[in-house]
Amino acid sequence: MKKITMRAAICLCLAMLLIAGTLLYVFRFFRDGGDWVSYPANSHMYSSGLPSSGAILDQKGVVLASFREGRWQYHDSSAIRLATLHAVGDKEGKIGVGALNAFADKLTGYNIISGARPVFGANRQLYLTLDSEVCRVAYQAMNGLKGTIGVYNYQSGEILCMVSAPSYDPTDPPLIEDGDERYEGAYINRLLSATFIPGSTFKLVTAAAALETLPDIETRSFNCSGSTVIGNMTITCPQAHGELDFGQALTVSCNCVFGALAVELGADTMTSYVDSTGLTDSYSINGLHTAASSFDFNTGEVGELAWSGIGQGKDLVNPCSLMVYMGAIANGGRAATPQLISSLTTKDGLKLSIYLPHRTSRLLQADTAETLTRLMRDNVINNYGEWNFPGLTVAAKSGTAQSDTSEANNAWFAGFLADEAHPLAFVVLLEGGGSGSGAAASAANQVLQAAISAGY
Repeated sequence: MKKITMRAAICLCLAMLLIAGTLLYVFRFFRDGGDWVSYPANSHMYSSGLPSSGAILDQKGVVLASFREGRWQYHDSSAIRLATLHAVGDKEGKIGVGALNAFADKLTGYNIISGARPVFGANRQLYLTLDSEVCRVAYQAMNGLKGTIGVYNYQSGEILCMVSAPSYDPTDPPLIEDGDERYEGAYINRLLSATFIPGSTFKLVTAAAALETLPDIETRSFNCSGSTVIGNMTITCPQAHGELDFGQALTVSCNCVFGALAVELGADTMTSYVDSTGLTDSYSINGLHTAASSFDFNTGEVGELAWSGIGQGKDLVNPCSLMVYMGAIANGGRAATPQLISSLTTKDGLKLSIYLPHRTSRLLQADTAETLTRLMRDNVINNYGEWNFPGLTVAAKSGTAQSDTSEANNAWFAGFLADEAHPLAFVVLLEGGGSGSGAAASAANQVLQAAISAGY
């Protein structure tokens, strides 16, 4: 009797394992079926490691790449190919977040119902949210420097511009060897997949924490003598700013004031606020995950905390996440999460998918967003010069940060258009670009002018 009971228990356990395994398979089939069928070794749907059908277009219908005459062919313009390489992808699959690789299941027409035999036939047309001409202008504006430029509609989530450099022509890829500085990081989409020291752009986070935590912050007076000692470190400014109020401190980007504010707020408050901005999260952009920003305010050294509050030290920010934070400031504390796919259609134009906008959680309070918008407009009017952005109502913050790859500093310029008719947020990072209010601001103006001219 004991043997029968034991055998019955074993059979029951095996049956439960079989049921559990079946359920797990069904779950993963629905979740990962597209990835399985889009594996490059699948010779039924792939040619030389790429989907053997389809086309990738920008939102205006410009064909960026298409499968013709038995192979993938790119846009005729080398300038467009260079500017959209990291969005479209390469033939070798080295750029993992490029559409040719990341969205291969959509190009092949795979679906849960009919599997690898599409109901409406193959040759899917994948429309990206990008504008190829805006991307071309952005890549040209980088003037040969490494870095990234991103522009997106903070109400709809559409990424209009996503440019990363260094780039190369996918029709004639170079032989990239270790140590070749010209192509260092060429396979990385710097907007989505990299992090950098943010410099003074991070002062907007410290400012938000101060506005929401210190009730008298906007009426206080500060004095900058050009340097101050905090803990065992000396915090310096390029010059002595003298008497300042809070808004003026942000306009002149005073390190002494914001370093002291970070210490006054404390490591726990700074950690809480940087988490609430969404910077430490990873955004999913049609399945592409951004790199998460990282910070360490709890080193125990108040001097290091001061430098972190300024945007130096161990701060590392993902450019796309910073761009979304700019959008949240512009939009009252919340913004649309970015998306890169506009639509998926058959070759005859029948829409097969709808991509609806999604919003972030609240990244900052509405009144804080309103105050920061006003202060960022003051930055442009009283510091960067509104004449540098003719016809545009730019609200922005520049940043100059240490570089690991160049003797010159990295240049940041991030912000948005304070114009409801043109809800665009942007981020510019030029590695080795020097001052953020110089080359990076100029590049921002060029790409924003192109976006407005294109009707965005």
